[in-house]
Amino acid sequence: MLYVIYMANHPDLTYRGGQGPIVHLEADMHSVIEWASRADRRWAFTLSNAGARYTEFRSSTDALGEVNWDAVEADDFRPANVKEGKQSEFLVNGDFPFRLVERIGVLSPSIERRAEEALAGAAHQPQLEVLPAWYY
Repeated sequence: MLYVIYMANHPDLTYRGGQGPIVHLEADMHSVIEWASRADRRWAFTLSNAGARYTEFRSSTDALGEVNWDAVEADDFRPANVKEGKQSEFLVNGDFPFRLVERIGVLSPSIERRAEEALAGAAHQPQLEVLPAWYY
């Protein structure tokens, strides 16, 4: 999805503000699964894009080996097998507590400042980092 936002050329895309203001929230998957189990919240991960009709969902950490980790870590995702695997997703039904967010990644120092302002006074203060490698 970030690539679609970056390209800004998809006919169904209504947002045209670019990737600059997008923030990434990072949480430890195992911590989220532990919380979800206690909160009776469903979770799953996919082997490709969750919105595709053909995607496969898994809800056991025993199946993590089925994720195409080489594709997830790839920088060039033009090959079909990489493109599909790169779109693997971890999903939680509904929402989960902000306190589980460990790190927030942003594209630029200006967005980092805006994020700092937004977090001012918040009880939970995740690590905030400028991470251009997470963007296109």
